[in-house]
Amino acid sequence: PETKKPERHPQKYPLWLPWLSSLLLLSVCIALVIVLFVLPFCHSSDQPTALQQQFSEWKCDSAAPQGTDRGWMCCPKGWQRFQRSCYFLSTDKMSWAESKQNCTGMGSQLVVINSKAEQDFLSEQIKRDPKRENLYIGLFAKKVGQWQWVDQTPYNVTAAFWRQGEPTDSPDENCTVMHVPEKHLQNWNDVKPSVHHHRICEAAAVTV
Repeated sequence: PETKKPERHPQKYPLWLPWLSSLLLLSVCIALVIVLFVLPFCHSSDQPTALQQQFSEWKCDSAAPQGTDRGWMCCPKGWQRFQRSCYFLSTDKMSWAESKQNCTGMGSQLVVINSKAEQDFLSEQIKRDPKRENLYIGLFAKKVGQWQWVDQTPYNVTAAFWRQGEPTDSPDENCTVMHVPEKHLQNWNDVKPSVHHHRICEAAAVTV
């Protein structure tokens, strides 16, 4: 008699298997996003910088300093980068004390100018907006003639950029602005701290 071959039935998989595969794939994608985009932006320290905590939109470029293993330097949207720093030039006006507090509240400080290159960069930036006339910087005097920076950087008179005849060292003019109409680098002027002016805030650029 003829032997009947057993019938082959297609192997059945559990209905939940495709869902599990999709879930695993989604988890892998999320992990890649975290590794590629989130973790690098946490900077080189365990905690995000004060600047990172204040802003969600950033502008990055690949002009990283030599000798670093990271390829991008980032500033908040609307800020300008020069070398390792980000700068914010305000459109509104405040007193010097209010300006200092406002910069601190953004995770920055009133700008501290350390070099001719930095002074040149800022001078070019402030000329772009004719509505600005004076901008507070982080230089002030607790006593007449005793100038100091907000971050305790030593004041160097040979690296200062005062206008001709400035500072007047008047007792009530103990804060400093960059005076926009000046066409050369010597544009610092001492002013009364109660007068409302624009301001320049500075913070370290975020490296990713």
